Amino acid sequence: MRADNSLPGDVDVLRKMLLQQQHDFLRQHQLLEQHYQRELAAKQQRIDFLYEQFLLLRHQRFGVSAEHASGQRGLFEEAEAEVVAETPVDATAAAIAAGEPCRNAETNVSRGGRKPLPAELPRLDIVHELSEHERRCACGCQKELIGEECSEQLDIVPMQLRVLRHIRKKYACRRCETAPVVAPLPAQPIPKSNAAPGLLAMLLTTKYVDGLPLHRFERVLARSGVDIPRQTLARWVIQVSEQLQPLHNLLRDALLSGPVVHCDETVVQVLKEPDKPPASPSYMWVQTGGPPKQKVVLYDYHPSRSGQVPLRLLEGYRGYLMTDGYEGYNAIAARDGIIHLCCLAHARRKFVEAQRVQSHAKTQTGKAEIALDFIGTLYGIERRVKDADTETRYRARQSHSVPVLQQLRRWLDTTVHSVPPKSKLGEALLYLDKYWTRLSRYTERGDLPIDNNAAENAIRPFVIGRKAWLFSDTPRGANASALIYSLIETVKANGLEPYTYLRRVLRDLPQATTVEAIEALLPWRLTQIDLITELES
Repeated sequence: MRADNSLPGDVDVLRKMLLQQQHDFLRQHQLLEQHYQRELAAKQQRIDFLYEQFLLLRHQRFGVSAEHASGQRGLFEEAEAEVVAETPVDATAAAIAAGEPCRNAETNVSRGGRKPLPAELPRLDIVHELSEHERRCACGCQKELIGEECSEQLDIVPMQLRVLRHIRKKYACRRCETAPVVAPLPAQPIPKSNAAPGLLAMLLTTKYVDGLPLHRFERVLARSGVDIPRQTLARWVIQVSEQLQPLHNLLRDALLSGPVVHCDETVVQVLKEPDKPPASPSYMWVQTGGPPKQKVVLYDYHPSRSGQVPLRLLEGYRGYLMTDGYEGYNAIAARDGIIHLCCLAHARRKFVEAQRVQSHAKTQTGKAEIALDFIGTLYGIERRVKDADTETRYRARQSHSVPVLQQLRRWLDTTVHSVPPKSKLGEALLYLDKYWTRLSRYTERGDLPIDNNAAENAIRPFVIGRKAWLFSDTPRGANASALIYSLIETVKANGLEPYTYLRRVLRDLPQATTVEAIEALLPWRLTQIDLITELES
């Protein structure tokens, strides 16, 4: 009988094949499991991201708008946020110079008595006298006047319209036939118009200071029996802005001569912008800065948010540029002579957003608070030297702020790669890491700002007005608004009352024929005392 020697060999081959198939199956299963886990992690990250967005939207819709974390009451969310009262400064520059530790101490605002009424307001005396019977004593003698008691009440007289009659005397010679001579009419802000400088000043004040749309001001005039259509009012606004252009040019010269310029932008809707749908956004750009004691706020309208816009607006500028992290400022920041600063308040807001949603991600609890504590310490140092001179502020930053920044940098290096980049905390960490040099550069000098709040605060009056009038009809109207907002906000920044200033300017500017005469009307060339007489004329 022949022995079959092939069977054992076939069994070995079969066993190897089975083992290989088992190994391949396990490997495939492992790969599928890894792929499944990756897909599951990606979906979970997506769910976490969407949930964070939901929490933020819910907070924006229904939550409290003010920030109270880490004692940062002086910071703002965006230009559209509510104003938060700044914490009073309770430390002096001497404390910093002496090397005392910096703290984020909350200072309670004491409630004082009633403020006295302004001394420059006109007074109307109303004398209250006793009757003849009350002035006679019970003993029969006549009481003598020994003094008086005075109390004041604030009263208001509603806006009063009046007509200014310009009577121009005309003269002629009876002996010859020469043409008659008529006394000239002084140059007016709008030639051949019946709008006096006072009316135009009130028109601009109600719209650009008080946020009153033109159709409402039309009704205000109608209550006094004066019918002026809003189309006429709109035309007057544009015509006045054209007259104010020389002042705007001088303001830009002053802005570009300062050491630091803040920039920001916000949306505005212009219905009849060429080649754009009516609902598409355009932009109002704001810049603020200027030399010491010459504060300048400038608005400029442009239909786009392109990086070419700041290149044009800041043509010829050399100095520090403070912005947020918008990439559109990179082109201007790359120019020779421009040193770019970034806003620490924007970096802080990202950690605030992460803090609001971190309760959903248990593993990230605490990291946002750590960053906010570091940033809060930096702002505490700034509060303590807010009113100090530049040299004292520089020494404080070098001795106190720089060590805090070094600690924050070390913490950031160990944390930034341990958090998912798509999360809110990850976005905040990456933002801080990306703009670190620009964020910490303010410590190089004592006169550099730590954030861009100056520009955001300048945008706020425009945003408040926009909520009332909603949109501009034409680009010409948007440009007029930009120019008038520029002048009014610069006036306010220099401590003047807008109405009295505008009335003086609209009366004197049409008659100014030299650059010196126009420069005399710049906000820092006038004082509030100079403008008091405008309310008396």
